[in-house]
Amino acid sequence: MPNFSMRGSWSYAGTSLFVSTPKVLTDERSSVNTFSRNTFGQSAQKHSFPLAKGAHIVLTTRFTSTFGVAAPIMQGGMQWIGNADLAAAVSNAGGLGTITALTFPTPAALGEQIRRCQDLTDKPFAVNLTTLPSINPPPYAEYQAVIIKHRVPVVETSGSNPAMFVDTYHDAGIKVVHKATSIRHALKAVQAGVDAIAIIGFEAGGHPGELDIPLFVLLAAAARRISVPLLAAGGVADGAGLAAALALGAEGVLMATRFMATQETPIHQRVKEELVARDELQTNLIFRQLHNTARVSKNSVSDEVVRILAGGGEFADVRELVAGKRGRTVYETGDLEAGIWWAGLSQSLIDDIPTCTELIERMVREAEEIIASRCSTVSI
Repeated sequence: MPNFSMRGSWSYAGTSLFVSTPKVLTDERSSVNTFSRNTFGQSAQKHSFPLAKGAHIVLTTRFTSTFGVAAPIMQGGMQWIGNADLAAAVSNAGGLGTITALTFPTPAALGEQIRRCQDLTDKPFAVNLTTLPSINPPPYAEYQAVIIKHRVPVVETSGSNPAMFVDTYHDAGIKVVHKATSIRHALKAVQAGVDAIAIIGFEAGGHPGELDIPLFVLLAAAARRISVPLLAAGGVADGAGLAAALALGAEGVLMATRFMATQETPIHQRVKEELVARDELQTNLIFRQLHNTARVSKNSVSDEVVRILAGGGEFADVRELVAGKRGRTVYETGDLEAGIWWAGLSQSLIDDIPTCTELIERMVREAEEIIASRCSTVSI
């Protein structure tokens, strides 16, 4: 759970903020009452302290402390989108930006992106390297070697058991954030030694798993069993989502769809405007019958994929429709019907196209205001 640092000169009479957390940073006027609670198998504390007028809640969590960032917000990996410029923009704004390794055709090309990111920011950033079984897999070991060679601070992993590579990264001083769509897989990753878990709710774009568990339940259940910092992913796009995630036990959030609609994101303006315009009903779940569910934007192409597979079709019948090069064309040209493109349900919460700095600062401010305003109206 997060630590909230409260600063202010005087208190609202009779108003208290209650936070369940192992540690809370407060001013000298804070009073503390303890109670026993089964959190991570240990007792926790319930802290009560007066809310100061004009108080500022600093969202310092184990994630921000461990990964050296100012805001508990990470940009998730995004194929064809996560380049050095976007990652640096997010990191310079206080979050943890991410380069997506397999967006680049060779390990050498990834190395160029890493060097560019290092030129653009002196803040921590991550590289996403998703490893999946494949008939003709990319040279994963070579991509990994480039990440290690360039001393990238953080790696975001998914797709395979991280036990295969976590020690290699740790030996190089690299922290590992592993994405998991189930508590079972998250616990396995923790056992392997990862530094944080991004728990992916069913609302997420991309591959949200096969269990169909929404983030609200999945996160709360994971927080009871996962000992390392948790990031909440899927359906988060604003400060309210950040505040809710912290309340449910996360130490931060991971977002991808929301970062697509920022000024620095290297996709066509029409795609960004479409994300602003769309609601929660305009995504499709494809590959359900193949047990490789993916949430994508609803268009004529994804509609056709759903129709073919629901009618008994196989992957070969939709291979051309879902080709990655067609999805890349969407991002490059703004032709929304050119292919499959990724989007999560959080598109319904996107109202504008800010800079990464504007987005992150606003989310933190909104979360702080929500936490503070609830405290001024609720007394326990």
